[in-house]
Amino acid sequence: MLKDVLQTTESKEAAASSGALPYIGQPIDVAYCVLFLASDEARFITGGEYLVDGGALTM
Repeated sequence: MLKDVLQTTESKEAAASSGALPYIGQPIDVAYCVLFLASDEARFITGGEYLVDGGALTM
């Protein structure tokens, strides 16, 4: 969704600095959440909502 917006270094830096984390999320960030939920580490989790947004909704 942001591919066309983040064409310049300045726009990338502005987007990264506007969030809770100085990072622009990547698809791999969602994949890591899914990987965790599919692992034995999450064996006692029965449900919930997981925001993988770098804290954007808490700002």
